[in-house]
Amino acid sequence: MIKEATVKEEKVNFNVIGRVHLLPADVRAKINELIEFTKENDQNFINLCIMYDGQEEIVDAVKEIIKNGVKAGDINREVIKNHLYTRDFPEVDYIIRTGMEDGARISGFLLWDASYAEFRFRDDYWPDYNEEMLIEDIREYLRRTRRRGK
Repeated sequence: MIKEATVKEEKVNFNVIGRVHLLPADVRAKINELIEFTKENDQNFINLCIMYDGQEEIVDAVKEIIKNGVKAGDINREVIKNHLYTRDFPEVDYIIRTGMEDGARISGFLLWDASYAEFRFRDDYWPDYNEEMLIEDIREYLRRTRRRGK
């Protein structure tokens, strides 16, 4: 059983998305145990992508929609969102992408959910990303005018 006091104190909610069904049964069991242990927590969120690809997420959603017998005329954005791995995730506001010294790309990350997100691309690599950079990025985000595709 998971007994990490910090997880409870900080109300950390842990989730995993991706093709988790391809992992060994014992690994899936541990992941499910952690998800179950933290499911009521609502202050801090850790969303881990394992064996994740945004295009595969959409393909899997379409397959599930077909398997569930949803009629073509009934398919809309809400139906698709409800079949994505991220079905329970709130709207993504801001994505900070590190290690982008040679350009700016999302590399298939959260393709559906990132459609109206704001992006910040940094040359810095993740291990070097620090509190000062985070504050700088938050300030940058707050200066923006969100139009959400309009």
